[in-house]
Amino acid sequence: REAPYVNIPPIAICYSDSSIDFVDVAIPANNKGKHSLGLIYWMMAREVLRLRGTISRNQPWNVMVDMFFYRDPDEAEKEQEALVQQKPFEETATTWGEGTETAGVAMDAWDASGAASTSWDAA
Repeated sequence: REAPYVNIPPIAICYSDSSIDFVDVAIPANNKGKHSLGLIYWMMAREVLRLRGTISRNQPWNVMVDMFFYRDPDEAEKEQEALVQQKPFEETATTWGEGTETAGVAMDAWDASGAASTSWDAA
């Protein structure tokens, strides 16, 4: 009510059931969900930058929309703890040596003696 006394136009993001009695500029949008509010703020920030001439209308804005979504710090911390508490990748114990087969070929069948004598310069 007091904003018109000091020449400040009240601007509001209004849903269909919102009262706009003292609102000068109503932006129609869903103001109930955090993702819809984040999208509206992203669009308003992009438009302000375009009006200022900071970014061009011909190029896409490289700021992701999810940067404007609210993330609860407690939820983020719980996700980090859940990742830490997960079992680390357990390597299966494999014994490499004589008698071990890889892709159907016995490890004893590999002959490494000829590998040192070949020269790559000859090719």
